[in-house]
Parts: sequence; C-alpha cells; structure tokens
Amino acid sequence: MYEHLYEEPMVAGAPLPFALPGWIACAPFEEYLGMTIEEAACGRAVLSLSFTVKHAQGKGLMHGGAVTALADTAVAMAIKSLLPEGTHFVTTELTLVFHAPIRGGRVKAVAATRREDERTIRGSAGVYDESGVKAASFTALFRVKAAGG
Repeated sequence: MYEHLYEEPMVAGAPLPFALPGWIACAPFEEYLGMTIEEAACGRAVLSLSFTVKHAQGKGLMHGGAVTALADTAVAMAIKSLLPEGTHFVTTELTLVFHAPIRGGRVKAVAATRREDERTIRGSAGVYDESGVKAASFTALFRVKAAGG
C-alpha cells in the first residue's frame, strides 16, 4: 500500500504524504517490516510478522530493533482500541528484556494495557517465536496529548 512512498523524504511541518486506511492500521514503517494486526480490542492486541532476511542481525537472529518495533506497535494498537479515533499519544519510555533468540518463522507479540491516569497508559507485551517460546518481555509508558493541547 505504501511501497511507492518508502523512499520519499519526510519534511518537518509538511503534510503527511500518506493516510492511514483506518484508526487501527499499520503505518508505512509497520507495513515495511511486514507486521499484521491479528486483533486489537478492549485494550489488548496481537500482532505478528514473518521473520525474513530484512529482520536479521549479523548472526542470523532477529534484530532487537525488529523485536522492539513489533512489541511497541502491538501495545500502540492495544491503546488505540481504547482511545477515541484521532487521539494523539506517544511512547515516552520503554524496556525490552530478551529471554531467547528468534531464529525464524512467524513471530507474535501479545499486548495489554493499563490506564494509570487521564494521560498515562502503561503497556506490556510478550514476544513469542513460532513454537510459543517467549523470546522477549516488553514494557512501556505512553502519554496521551492533553485535550486542546
């Protein structure tokens, strides 16, 4: 969907060169990595992606950045399932702990959220290899833009 835009420069202050097809949808980065939203409702989400060569680090394991991106996006989709369409929010803090390497196959992130106050949401996700082995644990703090701000 966005392939023709991948190499377009992003310019600060300029209108976005793309539009999301829906509130809960993959943006260009997620599409580029190959993420699929399997479910997103009631503060939970499940996303997956097939481990391909573009996700590999030098020793052939899934790159930590790809693992982190999958987990962070899963939590973001879980948050979107709770907030009104168009609400702005950002990741302000994140931690990823690795438990096992990912060597191939389809990788899944299972995310859940917990609202701490009006503008703070805490999220977590487990990242699993295709055998169901937990490869990583992700936690993050998100901040919702103030109303009228």
